[in-house]
Amino acid sequence: MNNEKNLAPIGFFDSGVGGVSVLREAVARLPHERFVFYGDTLHAPYGTKSPEEVRALSVKVMEQLLAKGCKAIVIACNTATSAAAAYLREWYDLPIIGMEPALKPASLLHRQGIVLSLATPGTIAGEKYARLMDRFGEGVVSLPCPGLMEYAERLEMEGEGLRGYLQGLFAPYRDQPVKAVVLGCTHYVFLKKAIGAFFPDTPLIDGNEGTVRQLIRRLAETGRLAPDDAKGGVELISSGGPEAEDVMRRLLEQNA
Repeated sequence: MNNEKNLAPIGFFDSGVGGVSVLREAVARLPHERFVFYGDTLHAPYGTKSPEEVRALSVKVMEQLLAKGCKAIVIACNTATSAAAAYLREWYDLPIIGMEPALKPASLLHRQGIVLSLATPGTIAGEKYARLMDRFGEGVVSLPCPGLMEYAERLEMEGEGLRGYLQGLFAPYRDQPVKAVVLGCTHYVFLKKAIGAFFPDTPLIDGNEGTVRQLIRRLAETGRLAPDDAKGGVELISSGGPEAEDVMRRLLEQNA
């Protein structure tokens, strides 16, 4: 028998549009669920803010999603997960699923070379990332990428500006064997083509699929999965207003 908990929406949030890449994975795997995505574009980027600032912003977004009646929350942002996930779980009694850079799956690849881990300065400076590096950091080169997420925010997925940025970022490693490139920010998934052009035979790994698998597990464990006959849907909200919401909609509809 269905109840309000089953039929309530799942909330997603990110500092901007990048978390739409995670939302897109969730919509494909959970077509009967309703989703509310909040992109805090007005305060982007989170990756160059202090943990305290990110935590305060995350609480404000949480309150807005809870006002929508969300039954679970996905923090579709590596920086916000690092800065705020543990704090939010202490205060809110519902499943809260976070992100982490995919260092573990990269470490399991049977390939030679270094792992380039691309992430925001805030993610790389966080305790969660340090713990990941302790466990799976052998051969990992961490590359903070201030300014890279903004290319996705502007829908600038190609062009001389982006190529120039990436060329400078990757120049020191062009002559080294690269085992994998970890996309440690949800925005970077939308830049896969441009990043992959520098590493045509190298796996590019992100944490989106693992995050959605964990969401499904938590919904099942807590009896919150929507029934198969429920009508799914997506509501997109941005602190940046209708223009940012249009960008999110276009990214959601983009072929993966």
